[in-house]
Amino acid sequence: MNDFLDQPLRVRRIHSLRSLRWLALGWSDFTDAPLIGLMHGLITAVFGGLLLYFGWTKFWALVGAFSGFLMVAPVLSTGLYAVSRALGRGQTPTWATVFGVWGSLDRRLVIFGLLLMAAGTTWVTTSAALITWWSEGQVNTPDQFIRQMVATEDPWLFELWLMMGGLMAAPVFASTLVTIPLLMDRPQVSVSQAVATSWRAVATNPVLSSLWAGILMTLTLASFGSLMFLLILALPVLGHASWHAYRDLVVRES
Repeated sequence: MNDFLDQPLRVRRIHSLRSLRWLALGWSDFTDAPLIGLMHGLITAVFGGLLLYFGWTKFWALVGAFSGFLMVAPVLSTGLYAVSRALGRGQTPTWATVFGVWGSLDRRLVIFGLLLMAAGTTWVTTSAALITWWSEGQVNTPDQFIRQMVATEDPWLFELWLMMGGLMAAPVFASTLVTIPLLMDRPQVSVSQAVATSWRAVATNPVLSSLWAGILMTLTLASFGSLMFLLILALPVLGHASWHAYRDLVVRES
């Protein structure tokens, strides 16, 4: 039985532009339950704003706190998935829908959150080592990071740092594409099986996955650029869209 649970589920190969359809469906779900979505976005934006405010002069503490948030984020995002699932069933989602999922405290989601936290901590440690090694001075604040890494005379320094970040982010993205909604929706699925299914979905749809990753990165960077205000709207739409990504990619067994 355990050997069966560790096998990835079947996935579909779908059109590369389907990700745009996910955004449209995510927006539709958001407009059907706007208050719940806005509250999710507001909580995340306030948390991100507090991180920026208190961590602006403590660069590594800021990045480390973000890694810790990766452990909490999977539990928070399940509220949006629950809303989309209820809407798909023709039900009217309420706060009871959200709190019912949050209150379950699914051990698998906690385990996966810890794995994400470990990945974030690994990147913080690696990034700190690389920046300390490459930069000519101390980097303790975002301003110092810009001066030492972005505005440096070495034109390849920042690009190499980004490349290293991309190499570490790629497997994390592949491990999370459908994992969290899959774990929430199917109690019988193990963490290892969900992660393996997510990798299979990415391998089966490489162009689609790359396009979706680009959309996520663009909206995330735009949210940071807007001092988290855009995140209030972007987060619920992307959350609902991620649910539809899962429903499109993972075959529902009879």
